[in-house]
Order: sequence, then structure tokens, then C-alpha cells
Amino acid sequence: MKEIGLYIHIPFCKQKCYYCDFCSYANKLNIQEKYINSVINEIKNIKNKSEYLIKTIYIGGGTPSIIDANKIENVVSEIKNSFNVSAEAEITIEVNPGTVIEENLIIYKKCGINRLSIGLQSTNDSILKTIGRIHNYADFEKTYEMARKIGFKNINVDLMIGLPNQTIKDVEETLKNIIQKEPEHISVYSLIIEEGTILHQKIEKGELELPDEDIERNMYWKVNKVLEKNNYIQYEISNFSKPSYKSKHNTDCWKQKEYIGIGIAAHSYLNSIRYSNISNIEDYIKNIENNQYEKNVIIHEKQDSNTMMNEYMILGLRMIKGIDIKQFENKFLVNPAIIYKEQLQKLQKANLLEIKNERIMLTKKGIDFANIVWEEFI
Repeated sequence: MKEIGLYIHIPFCKQKCYYCDFCSYANKLNIQEKYINSVINEIKNIKNKSEYLIKTIYIGGGTPSIIDANKIENVVSEIKNSFNVSAEAEITIEVNPGTVIEENLIIYKKCGINRLSIGLQSTNDSILKTIGRIHNYADFEKTYEMARKIGFKNINVDLMIGLPNQTIKDVEETLKNIIQKEPEHISVYSLIIEEGTILHQKIEKGELELPDEDIERNMYWKVNKVLEKNNYIQYEISNFSKPSYKSKHNTDCWKQKEYIGIGIAAHSYLNSIRYSNISNIEDYIKNIENNQYEKNVIIHEKQDSNTMMNEYMILGLRMIKGIDIKQFENKFLVNPAIIYKEQLQKLQKANLLEIKNERIMLTKKGIDFANIVWEEFI
């Protein structure tokens, strides 16, 4: 039986965050029932389901917690009815403070969801307002305390650095507040300005200013140092966890394992093919209602062995322990140190990569300039 993950996209939001370019809608909650019915029908229509063992399920968005919790339960129930789901499956849902009540969390837990990912970004209310978040820190605290009370024992908190008006002191204060709550996992992402977003427009007009690159890097290494001191293990460029609480879903993606995406704009990787669903929600629903599932699918890439190896290098070098040379050999029947000899020598000379203990990994400098490293394998 082939082990895979599932990703379920819930594209609804109360308000679009100013930095967000994900496929999400702030004004279409009225079609949530039609959308969820379409998601359930898409799950039912997946072929060869008996051949798969589901190891992870990730419900992301958008803001999954903004829709009726019973609809989330219906989706999870359909997955369990349609697939073989591992008894130890990690089942994650993203929730945003200010959009979830205790009853919702009880329903999530009852249907088998065992991991929450709470989007906080900062404990500074002024910064939250600047980036278009709908909640304040007190809303987060209420959500977190409810989740613990109900019995969630695996919680991730999302934070961001490099935000407008953010200082290193702000980052330190955020870390101090969150560490005291002892979540099992903390993700810390550097802000990326995407063209067309509200934040991009505000920066272009000079209404907002970002910390310069040196300050942003100082923020990153401050996060690294503080979390390490507090027994969080960095296992990927942006992710830290207590022992045994790594995100299984994301780790599998970085290890180039297979997954199926359900819902609009959801991406899949199966049988060396990368594909996605269309991003227009009305067309997605219409195609499923008309039993024209194939109209929702866009093929992005059919990989050959070289493409797959290059991607494996890029994904693997996101992880702090890097790439296990023996595992690479077992998968591709070639030694990466030989086939990538030229690239590895160049990157080692620039002190961006190191090879030790049969592993290829980024140096600290390589983490700062990871995009330069990845470009060598495109």
C-alpha cells in the first residue's frame, strides 16, 4: 500500500491579510456548503483509493476555522470512509484567533483532528493591525487556552519576522510570550512581499517601510538562538519543534513524498507528476456538479529522473540536517556527491554548503543565502 498525505484547501477568510496572495476569498462564505459538497465529491471520485494509506491530513486555507465546524467534520469523515487512514495519522487544521469558538474545537477533536496550527504572527497588536490581521494577542490567548482545555496536545504557532515597523525587541517580546505557553511547535516565516497584495501597494506608495535586510537576518538568528536555548529543535529553515513534534505532513513534502490536494488551487504530487486544481471557485464547483472532474486539473510537470533528483536536492536542503547521501543513492541509484560534484564544490568554496557524516547540508551562511544554493539545482 502506498503511503501518501492529503491536503484539503478551505479558501474562505473573514478578511484578506495584507501580505496574502494565497487563493482565498473574503466575501464568499455564502457558498461554503456548495464548496464543501464539491470537496467531498472530489474525494469520492479519486481513483485507486484502496491502494493508498493516508499518513497525514492537512486542512489549510484561507481560514478553515471560519466555516461551520460540522462541515470540517463531514470532510474528515468522508476521508475516513473513502481511504485507509493510518491509526497514527497526523491530522492538522489551521485556525485563526477570532474565528474559532470552543464548540468548534470540540468538534475538531471529536472527528480525529489531533494537531492545531494557530496563525498568530506577532504578539504586538499594532503590528497585527498594520498587516491586516483581524485578531489581537488577547484573541490568540483565548484560542490557545481553549485548545489546551479541550485537550489538544500538539499545537503549532505561526510567527513572522521582517514585518513593517517590527524591531528586534518586538521579536524578542513575541518569543518570550509564546515560549511561556509551551507550544509543541513554532514556525517562524520571513515576510515575502508578493506583487499585487495590499502590503505591496502600501510599500510602493511609501506608506509602510520594512526592516532592512541586515535587521531581518538579525531577527532570524535571534529567533534561532532563543528557541534553541528553550529546547526547540530547528529541523527546517523556518520550523522549530520540541522532540518528536516535527510536522509530519510538511516533512514528508520536503522528503519528496507523495500527496493529493483537494479543493481549489490545491497541489498534488503523484507518480512523478505535479498538478493542481483550478483556482476559480465557481468553475471548480460547476465542473464537479457536471461530473467533469478532469476540467479542474492542471498538469504542471511530468518529472524525469533528472528533474526529480534536482527537486530532491532543493527540497532536502530546506532541512537543517540536509540530504542523507545513502538515502539519495537508495532512491536514485546514483551518488549525489558525484553527479553534483561541480555544484557542490562551487557551493562549498563559497561556504554555503558542507558535507559531513555522509550528509549534504547548508551552512549558516547557506541558510541566509538559500535561494542562491537552490538555483544551482534548477
